[in-house]
Amino acid sequence: MRKRVLALGLCAAMAIGAMTGCSSSNGTGETPKETTAKGQDGAQTEAGKPEAKEDLKGSLVFAIWDNNLMDYIDENDMVGKFQEKYPNADIEVEKIKDDSEYWNAMKMRTSANQLPDVMFNKPFTLSRFKDYLVDLSGLEASKNNELASGYAMDGKVLGIPMTAGYEYVYYWKDMFKEAGVEVPTTWEDFEKTAQTLQDYYGKNDPDFMAIALGAKDEWPDYPYMEFMPALQGGNGQNWNDMAKTDAPFADGTDINKAYNKVYSLFGKNVFGKDPLGMGNDQVTSLFAQKKAAIIALGDWGLQNIQSGTDDASELGTFYLPVRDSKDDPFRVIVQGDSFMGVTTHSKNPELAKAFVEWFYSEDWYPGYINYVTSASSMKNFPKEKDPILAQSDEQQPDKELVMYDGGGDNFQAIQNDIAFDYKKLGAQMFTNGFDLKAELDGLNTKWAEARTKLGIK
Repeated sequence: MRKRVLALGLCAAMAIGAMTGCSSSNGTGETPKETTAKGQDGAQTEAGKPEAKEDLKGSLVFAIWDNNLMDYIDENDMVGKFQEKYPNADIEVEKIKDDSEYWNAMKMRTSANQLPDVMFNKPFTLSRFKDYLVDLSGLEASKNNELASGYAMDGKVLGIPMTAGYEYVYYWKDMFKEAGVEVPTTWEDFEKTAQTLQDYYGKNDPDFMAIALGAKDEWPDYPYMEFMPALQGGNGQNWNDMAKTDAPFADGTDINKAYNKVYSLFGKNVFGKDPLGMGNDQVTSLFAQKKAAIIALGDWGLQNIQSGTDDASELGTFYLPVRDSKDDPFRVIVQGDSFMGVTTHSKNPELAKAFVEWFYSEDWYPGYINYVTSASSMKNFPKEKDPILAQSDEQQPDKELVMYDGGGDNFQAIQNDIAFDYKKLGAQMFTNGFDLKAELDGLNTKWAEARTKLGIK
């Protein structure tokens, strides 16, 4: 199923049917108030009417999968607004059902030399399409983006991320205070804090969990099992680098160090009586009721916690402290998402670049980013964090951002071949008799065999 929007000329009316989104948004769909703008020559234009540029003309196809973005385009006449500045531009907005169908379509179009003029990528698909994306390093949108350069490939910015995502550790400040513990800033402190909380509250409540996890679902261990290897060495390309070696789990590697830290934590009695017996929804509800003191979730978790409690005044956040000592940099995972790029198949690349510049300008981006729940990726259009989430930044003002990549085609090919599931591995750490060293040694053997079998160098 595809949703197409076609704008034909300056006076054409854009007819768009209603599109039902599957994701939630916290915005109203209202556009920013009109302000006086400056043209390229610095002259003032009429309030709310950007300088028209008739020198660029042609047609563009803009392919997306994001329901929230499609809704915003529907409600705010994106094509009409773009045509106020570029009256001779035609834009076709093509909505593809979801990201899975999107990648299948883009793969087929690559072979047919029919990629859209403007497309989106994920961090792990940039490498897949890198030969079909033009360098956007020179765009102001790229220079003003907080994350774009961190995801550059061979020195080229192939996509500009639309949003940024962060991970947090939520905690109850009053519970920390009563137990006599402070926010931890090293991994050792984190383990000690969890144990102190467990000992303090667990003596009167046998069901208490210092850390809520929900390991029955497996995926909730991702802050530890997925992100900690990248945080350990400050390498957001960790998964891709692993695909280049036969023994990525060997002693001394980032993933080996990180997983031994996780194994140590998971081996403590700080996750309640039955860590594998409850899922994420259940433990999140228990955390909201202060039956647990800590839970690690993304920014999306805040709403779930707030909806489960009558009083969030003592709710706080900090970033997961993976570092070994306070002298080490404090690293924080950030994920860019929806990387807008211009393809080499475009017949109007300059117009496509102009569209990208416009999309990230004051004419469009501020309204969109305030419409969705995600954080802004643009330095010139910051979005104020929720005060609860902002506490993490206040505690670590000098944090070092690690631009996380979920792993490209080579990593995923090996991962699928040997059935390596880091989230399932984390859940297995809670089982009796589990031997991490034996598991990692076995993974090294399988990994080397898969690289040979798949011809990955």
